[in-house]
Amino acid sequence: MKVGTDGVLLGAWTPLINNPYNILDIGTGTGLIALMLAQRSHAEQIDAIEIDDDAYEQATENFENSPWNDRLYCYHAGLDEFVDEVEEEFDLIVSNPPFYTDEYKSNNEQRDAARFEDSLPFEELVEAADFFLSENGIFSLIIPYKEEEQLKNLCAERGLFPLKITRVKGTPTAEIKRSLLAFSRIEQQPLIDELVIETARHQYTPEYIALTKDFYLKL
Repeated sequence: MKVGTDGVLLGAWTPLINNPYNILDIGTGTGLIALMLAQRSHAEQIDAIEIDDDAYEQATENFENSPWNDRLYCYHAGLDEFVDEVEEEFDLIVSNPPFYTDEYKSNNEQRDAARFEDSLPFEELVEAADFFLSENGIFSLIIPYKEEEQLKNLCAERGLFPLKITRVKGTPTAEIKRSLLAFSRIEQQPLIDELVIETARHQYTPEYIALTKDFYLKL
């Protein structure tokens, strides 16, 4: 699982306005988002869950080799197992969930499991977020723009309301491709904006650089 733009965006964008004590990263992959949040926050406990064997081993190794290894822990489990075994509440829940529901499947089962929404349905993800989220908690994720309304409706059914929405375009003339969404239990007028990543190939916008510069060696 390579480091992807979606994960970098979510790790850099996720609101920390509630100064979370503990964080849960659902489907951490190689641990990128959990590591970014360890760098950005003072959270004392950052738990990550990952079902894929190889990704779990990579995330554990990355956590152990990081400056924040005393705050990071990866569980080798599926979301359903974690829900059954853990009763803790979290101040921040993040997920870069597998989606790509209507795109071709490759011949690589591991990659498909990571990329296809049927390995983690949005309903299950939202149900878990509601189960684990503390009273003042924030639930943050990145999804395809075309799934935004469905996700908002699923969250509304569980009393989770948009706090912040950023719609992401690759270039100024491209269609909106992704939605960064943050939800809380407080109903309010959400902050809605747009982010363009590049003006041309590898010519990043000032907004993208400002958001992600702390996480790249070169940009």
